[in-house]
Amino acid sequence: MQQDKLALSLGPILFFWQKQQIVDFYQQIAGEPLATIYMGETVCSRRQELKVADWIDLARDVAASGCEVVLSSQVLLESESDLKRLRKLVEQEDFRVEANDLAAVRLLHAKGIPFVAGQALNVYNEQTLALMQSLGACRWVASIELAADRLAQMIAAVPDMACEVFGWGKLPLAYSSRCFTARHYNLKKDSCEFKCLEHADGLPLYTREEQAFLTINGIQTMSAGCHSLLIRYQQLLAMGVKYFRISPQGQYMAEVIWLHQQMLAGTMAEKTALSELSRYAGGTLVDGYWQGRAGINQCEEVMHAGA
Repeated sequence: MQQDKLALSLGPILFFWQKQQIVDFYQQIAGEPLATIYMGETVCSRRQELKVADWIDLARDVAASGCEVVLSSQVLLESESDLKRLRKLVEQEDFRVEANDLAAVRLLHAKGIPFVAGQALNVYNEQTLALMQSLGACRWVASIELAADRLAQMIAAVPDMACEVFGWGKLPLAYSSRCFTARHYNLKKDSCEFKCLEHADGLPLYTREEQAFLTINGIQTMSAGCHSLLIRYQQLLAMGVKYFRISPQGQYMAEVIWLHQQMLAGTMAEKTALSELSRYAGGTLVDGYWQGRAGINQCEEVMHAGA
């Protein structure tokens, strides 16, 4: 039986924020109508404003509001200290873990613990999806490059595994062992002076023609435009998607969540939603990957509306 509404989830913070900003953010978010909140540092091992124990304590506070909390593991592990933090996540028993690296998958599978297969695992076909399920994944976050028709095929092939789609925010495109933000400031990665703290939503990168192209976020490369699938929610429901992920941003987060909640509840017109989305995006709205095109392509509906 098809569900009648997508469940809203909030992904982990992908940017580097001060500790108090993070705490304040989750205190504000705790009262929002979210089914799942993902928490933890996923991008860079040098971002240690909160230790693992701090994240767990904060997660307990957020979970008290009644929503599900999932602890997200780091992408691209490079050192023993990274592995130690991962082991602490796996060993805690209060919250489910989102595995964003195969090391996390291995540790969780060894303990027989169900987990969320994160987007960074790059699950692009039915065989890999079935493998993740056999290793203990109970939910998976679809790779951002998957077009709508391809995603529908994968969900149909493994229907008993809940699918979550990245539906709002700057797309996390790639990770590198090098730090692009440090290089921008002519600094070494290990002595970066934590320059990412100066860019709450990443550092924009433009072409020579002054076209917004990418966003630099430490070792992570992101889209310049804001990926949005909200107006595709009926299509998402029809293909069997269960969760719609919103990615945190520095401003207008409460407004963005409210807008999504209203649209999913059927109490806001699509044209109104598009207008409001453009206000809060902080850039161009894009959904090229969903259409099987280059990800940088703008949402056609926004272009036709003259936004």
